[in-house]
Formats: sequence, C-alpha cells, structure tokens
Amino acid sequence: MLTRIFLIALCLLSASASAADYIDARGIPGRLFIVGGGAMPEDMLEQFVRLAGGKDAKLVVVPTASEKADDEAGHAAMLEPFTKLEVASAVVMHTRDRDVANSDEFLAPLREATGVWFGGGSQSLIAEAYVGTKLEEELLKLAARDGLIGGTSAGAAIQSRLMIASGNAVPVLKQGFDLLPDAVIDQHFAERNRKPRLVHTIDKHRDHFGLGIDESTAVVVRGRQMRVLGTGNATVILPEGAGRPQKEIVIKAGGYADLTAFRRTVRDRNGKQFPSDVLESPHVKNGALLIVGGGGLTGEMVDRFVEHAGGKKALIAILPISSTQPGSGASMQRYFAARGATNTVVLEQRTRDEVESEEFLSVINKAGGVWFGGGRQWHFMDAYESTKAEAALHGVLARGGIMGGSSAGASIQAEYMLRGSPLGNTDMMADGYERGLNVLPGAAVDQHFSQRGRLKDMEGVMQRFPQLLGIGIDETTAILVEGTRAEIMGPNVVSFYESDSEDGDSATGLKRTVLPGGTVFDFATRRELTGPPPLPEKKPTPRPRPRPRPPAPRTPVPATK
Repeated sequence: MLTRIFLIALCLLSASASAADYIDARGIPGRLFIVGGGAMPEDMLEQFVRLAGGKDAKLVVVPTASEKADDEAGHAAMLEPFTKLEVASAVVMHTRDRDVANSDEFLAPLREATGVWFGGGSQSLIAEAYVGTKLEEELLKLAARDGLIGGTSAGAAIQSRLMIASGNAVPVLKQGFDLLPDAVIDQHFAERNRKPRLVHTIDKHRDHFGLGIDESTAVVVRGRQMRVLGTGNATVILPEGAGRPQKEIVIKAGGYADLTAFRRTVRDRNGKQFPSDVLESPHVKNGALLIVGGGGLTGEMVDRFVEHAGGKKALIAILPISSTQPGSGASMQRYFAARGATNTVVLEQRTRDEVESEEFLSVINKAGGVWFGGGRQWHFMDAYESTKAEAALHGVLARGGIMGGSSAGASIQAEYMLRGSPLGNTDMMADGYERGLNVLPGAAVDQHFSQRGRLKDMEGVMQRFPQLLGIGIDETTAILVEGTRAEIMGPNVVSFYESDSEDGDSATGLKRTVLPGGTVFDFATRRELTGPPPLPEKKPTPRPRPRPRPPAPRTPVPATK
C-alpha cells in the first residue's frame, strides 16, 4: 500500500523527491494552511474559508486527532465555526478503522471537497487511522485539483512526511502525510519551547528543514510561496552540512519565504562543499563568453558576439526567461537583426519537460551562440539546472561557440552566482541559489556595478569566499573572455577583486584592479596585459622535398690516338 501511495505522490505532488538533484521550482500543487495551534483568530478562519472557495466552499472537517471525535453528538459543534461563514457545505469525516478509511462510501465527500480541515489533538491518532490509506491518496488528488488542505496543532504536524509525534528534547518520530516536501513541521513553537526538539530532529535528519509555527499563527503555502499570517512567527531551521552550520531563519507575521529555496538548500547541504576551498583559475577552454554589466550593449559588442557565433547567418538562441517583461526576447531579436544577424530563435521554455524537449534541445545543439537576457538570474537555474538543457548549453562552448548575456545573464555565467534569492536582489549569497552555470570557473560576477554602488557588496562576498575572483562590471560595459584573457569593451570600467594579495587594501585585505574599455585583464596572472595580443601559434608548412634529378647522360670522350 505504501508503495502505491508513493507512486501516486510522484505523479501528483511534483515536488516531492528530495533525493534527486532536480527540484521542480514550481513548488507544490494545491495549497496548505498550517496553523501552529492555540486560539485561532476569526480573520484567520475566514481566510481559510475564502481560499477554499468562500460561499462555494465544500469543506470536510476531520476531528480524528481528538479523543472526543468518537462522540457524534459533538460533531455539529465542530462544524459550527465553518457553517456560520455560510459555506456551500461542511461535513465531518472521522473513523479509527483503516478499512473504513479505504472505503468508497467513506471517501465520497472528500472527492467533492474544495478544502479539508484537520483539527487539533494527537497527530499520532490521525496517522494511525489514515497514513497509507486511500484517504491519503484522495488528499493528493485534492491538491492536484488546486484544493486547500489545512489544520491546526496536530492537524499541522501531520502535514509533513517526517512527523514529530511527541517528546521534548528527544522527540518520537512517526510518518505523516507528504504534503510539504522535505520539511518537518512543529507547532506551539515558542509557547512550549519546542525549538530544541526541532533542532535535534533536523540534526539527525539533515535531508529535511524544520518549520516551527507559533500559536495563533499560520503558514500558507501555494506553489513555492510561503506566507505567514497571525500574531506570531514561523521559524525555519536549515540543516548543517557541506561546510555550512545549522541556520535559523525567523519569518514574522506578514512576511514571505520561498519553499523552493529551502528545498534547494537542503539538497546542497547534503552534497559537497560549495564553493570549494580551492578553485580553478577562471578560464574558458573552448569558445568565448561575452559578459555584459547591464544597461545596454554597444554595436561592437553585438558584432563581436555574432562573429564568434559563426557570422551573420549563424543560429543564435535567445533565452529571455529571467525577465517577467513580455516581449523581451523579441526585443533582443530586433537588436541582433539591426546588426545583420537574422537567424535567431527565442526559447521561452521553463519546465523540465519543456527544456528537455526535442524542440528546445534541437536549437541549442545547433546554435553557434546562446544569449541570456536580463531580469532575475534564479529563473535560469530553476529552468536549466540538472537537466539535459544544462549539458546542451555547455555543448555550445565545447564546439567553439559563444555564450553571452547582460545583467542577470552576466551573473549566471560564473561558478558562484550572486544575488540569486527569489525574494529580492539584495541578498548577495542566497542559500539554495549560489550555483551558476559555471562556464567561468572560480569567479563571481556582479553587474550595474558602479552605477548602483555595489562595491561594498562585492567586498563582503570576497571576505566570505576569498578563493573567488570577484568581477564587477559597469553598465554598457562587458568582458569578452577567450582562454584566460578578458578584453574590456564599452565606455565604463570593470573591477577585478582578489584576496590575500600583497598589494591589497589594508582595511579590506582585497586588491581591486579597475580597467577601462580597450584594455585586457589576464586571469592567469591577475594583471593587465600590455602590448598587442599574441598571434595564434602556427605550425610551419612543410615544403615538398625536391625530386632527385636523373643523372645527366655522359658524353663519350673520344679515344686518343
């Protein structure tokens, strides 16, 4: 039965596989309403009903966590908070018999429901009655049709597969519903001092993150967005691992968080340390990179990109998905066309199925150039990371093509990706979104650098990760990278930061090399190159060996008398 449940969950709950490198960035199907127990404010209950459909809501109330649930005389009182809000229907669903929980007759109301509510009490009682039954299957189907699943106290704890059933410092763990993937939910968090037991649980189960919810507080999850309502806080505990300590994040009422970022952090902390203490020096083995600091491109930049892509007839793929602005891909197409390159294709695919489709991969596998548009760089990683598309993008360089991008399309090319948080672009080192496409190893790239006053931001990154080479690129300015050479193009400057240098600033310990357009920086020596670029080494053309001449006929010498 459990195997059957897991197979259905994989189909219906698309973000449930914690062991895989790929994480569906869209988050969960359906919606969750997770309340930390205690007195539930009236406006919070109204919000639950509103999300379930308002006056059209068809609610199922499950009181099984309570020992009083067996008394049918009390069921009307359990429904009263919902019925007074004039919902379309509200029924109680309760049994302690697993055979009943598997019966079609019992499950009929759930199949029509728009929302389900699990009451408080003991989460173990819910698990004993329903985990691994057809009722659990119906919950997943409800989520798949964008239904709402909520609960308070025990009804909150039951919503994570790894469930804290009881205990304090050393909790007793059981199996709950797999509704919030990779999480462990705890309730009455601040009021009952339950942080130690959640910390202990995450320390022992580092493939999960902890979510502690205070009383009179709810966490509403839709897709990847997590929103906190009520009067208290939600506390997230991220696991120790990969060289990072356990981390606590407190989200106040009215605040937001990102489920996908938490899941990616869990995955990353169960892998190798990133970035490594020792990194490759930046270089491009094959092909070239054009990394633009945002704010526009010069005609020369576009011309050089097209040249490296194979000329004006070469196929160029434009990837605009980091932007929420409609038509950004078509705008870039026009820009290329104005410089004579008309063989361009805009690819707006985002999901794994889409980016691994023949339609997408056939273009990337033939392209001489790939262009990443501006916007927010985390969109690129959501779409391409750990897919066939990522390997195909690297293949463009392997066959001697060029990869380019501006703003977000600049930062994505580095090994360490800056400003990757889905919640805003001020977090330089965002858990779960630190990895770029790594076509420029050993580097971290920031853009709009001088114009937005981002020098201090880069200093903080370099002091945290001194093994990186920091590259800050001004607007309308770019570096064209071939091998270890970075040619600066445009009217402004590029700043190169390195740590542990004898020439470093005494206050920061960093050396900053600032170069204008028309100069060249060498990644190997970390210095400006002077003089003309070296000519490519040519092998001498072998000369044909001359054929031996046949010996000249000898003229007989007359005999002397």
